[in-house]
Amino acid sequence: MQQGEVTKVSGPLVMAKGMADASIQHMCYVGDAGIIGEIIEMRGDVASIQVYEESTGIGPGEPVVSTGQPLSVDLAPGLVEQMFDGIQRPLDAFAVQANSHFLTRGVTIPALDEEKKWQFEARAAVGDVVTAGDIVGVVQETKSIEHRIMVPYGMTGTIKEIMPGQHTINETVYVLETAEGDKPLTMKQKWPVRKSRPVAQKMHPKAPMTTGQRVIDTFFPIVKGGAAAVPGPFGAGKTVVQHQIAKWADVDLVVYVGCGERGNEMTDVLNEFPELIDPKTGESLMARTVLIANTSNMPVAAREASIYTGITIAEYFRDMGYAVAIMADSTSRWAEALREMSGRLEEMPGDEGYPAYLGSRLAEYYERSGQVVALGNDERQGSITAISAVSPSGGDISEPVTQNTLRVVNVFWGLDSTLAQQRHFPSIDWLQSYSLYDNQVGEYLDNQLQANWSELTRTGMTILQEEAELSEIVRLVGIDSLSDEDRLTLEVAKSIREDFLQQNAFDDVDTFTSVDKQFKMLRLILTFYKEANYALSLNAYFSEVMSGTADIRDQIARSKYLPENQLERLDELTQNMKARMREIVAEGGMTEDD
Repeated sequence: MQQGEVTKVSGPLVMAKGMADASIQHMCYVGDAGIIGEIIEMRGDVASIQVYEESTGIGPGEPVVSTGQPLSVDLAPGLVEQMFDGIQRPLDAFAVQANSHFLTRGVTIPALDEEKKWQFEARAAVGDVVTAGDIVGVVQETKSIEHRIMVPYGMTGTIKEIMPGQHTINETVYVLETAEGDKPLTMKQKWPVRKSRPVAQKMHPKAPMTTGQRVIDTFFPIVKGGAAAVPGPFGAGKTVVQHQIAKWADVDLVVYVGCGERGNEMTDVLNEFPELIDPKTGESLMARTVLIANTSNMPVAAREASIYTGITIAEYFRDMGYAVAIMADSTSRWAEALREMSGRLEEMPGDEGYPAYLGSRLAEYYERSGQVVALGNDERQGSITAISAVSPSGGDISEPVTQNTLRVVNVFWGLDSTLAQQRHFPSIDWLQSYSLYDNQVGEYLDNQLQANWSELTRTGMTILQEEAELSEIVRLVGIDSLSDEDRLTLEVAKSIREDFLQQNAFDDVDTFTSVDKQFKMLRLILTFYKEANYALSLNAYFSEVMSGTADIRDQIARSKYLPENQLERLDELTQNMKARMREIVAEGGMTEDD
C-alpha cells in the first residue's frame, strides 16, 4: 500500500506526491473520505489521479493510498439482471447502504452479493486435467443464462477435489493441483477492465445478427461479432434504435451501457425490459441483460471507465460460448470525458480539443468485439457484437468522434433528422448508410432461405437510389414529364419506404419482423414492380395498373401488421396480384401472344 499526499485538486483530477512506488492504472483511495480513483499519469513521484466520485471538499495534505491493483471487475454468478455504475458498484445495494437515491462518496460496497448461495453443479471430475478456460461446473443464474464456471487464466492442473452443492461466490468449489502446489478456487474471477481477455483464435464472422428491424436486416445487416455505429443528431432516434436491437436481437446476452445519457433513458430500459418477453426463452428480457448506468449527472470520469467495464463483462460471457451484444449510448459522452481529463492534464489537444489518442482508444474498444474460439479444450465459440450510438454536435458527422469511429467499424447506420421530422422511424438514411457485411450476409441467407434474398435486396436498394434521382427531375420540371416506367419506380420506392422500411417500435406486431416475413414482404413489393413493368411493356396504361391494383396495394401496405403465424397470406397475395395483372393486360393492353 503506497501512502502519498494530495497537492492539487482540479475537478476530477487530483495530484498527489510521494507516490514513487505506484504505477499507472493502479487504483487509489483519495482523501479522508476515501474516494475511488485511478492513476493516469506519473511524473517522478507525482501521480495524476482521475477520481470516480465527487472531489468537492478534498484539499492539499490529505492522504492518498494506492492499492497496487488495476481497476478490475468481479466476474461471478450474480452479474445478470443487475444495474451497476461505471466502476461496477450495484446501484440497488448502493442506495440501501448510502440511504440515498444519489451517489454518496466514500461508500465501499461489494460488486456482487457475497452472501447469496448458488447451486453449483460439477461438469468436471476428480482427476481431470484442465487448463485455462475449461468449464468445471455450471450455475443456473437465471432461467435464460447458465453461468459456466471456468478455470481462471494462467491456471493449469489436475482437479484434486470438486464440491457440488450450495456455495457463495467466495467459497472454494474445487481444488486444482498445480506445479506450484494446491490452489483452492472459487466461482469468482477478477479481471482488469483495460486488458482484453485472451482467446484461442479470432475468427471471420459470417452469421448475421438478426434484429427484427427491417431496414437493418435487409439493407444494412450486421454479423455476430461485428461492429456498428449509429450517429445522428438529437431527437433522431439513436436510443430507440439501440433499445429495439437490445430487445429483439438474436443474441444470448445483452450488456447495455448508458454512458453520459439522460437518466430518464435508463429509466425507460428499467421499466420496459422486465415486462418484455424474450421470444427465444419465454422469459423476461432482464433475465439476459446486464445494465451499466453512468448517466449525465454522475461523476464524469466514471464515464470513461464504464465502457471498459461493460466490454469486460461481455468478454467474460463470450468466453462461456455465448453470443453477446454490447450497446454503448453514447461514445460521444465517453469521448467528452476523455477530453475533459486531457484538458486538465494540459496535454496537447487534437481536433476540436479531443486528445490525440482518441482514435487509438476507440479502435482499442471496438477491437475487443469479434467472433472467437475461447480458451479451453472444448473449442467453444462465442461472439461480441458492438453497437454504439454517436451524438455529433448538430448532427455533423465530420466531427472527430464519428470519423474516428467510422474508421474502425464496418456498419454505419446514419440517422437523418429530416426523416425523423417526417415521423419516419427508424430514421436510418438508406442513401448514406452502408454495411460491409452485405455480401457475406446475402450469401448466408440465400443458403438459409433457399431463395434469392441478395438479389431482392440489391433490386430494392437500386429502386430507392433511382427514386432520389427522379425526385430531382420532378422538383425541376414536374411529374408529368416522367415516363410511365419512371412513375412506377416512384410509386414502388414510396411503397418500400412507407410499407417496408418504416416500422413502429410501439406496435405489438410491427415492433419485430422475422427474416422470413421480411423476405416475403419485400418479395411482394418487388413482384408488384416486376408485374407492373411487364404490364406497361404490353401497352397497359400506368393509370389502369394503379387503379386496378388499389385494393392489393392497400393490402401490401397493411402486411407489416400481419402476425408471424399468418405469413401464408403474403404468398396468397403474391399470387392474387399476378392474376390481377393478367386481367389488366387482357382488358386494356396487348397479350404476350400479340
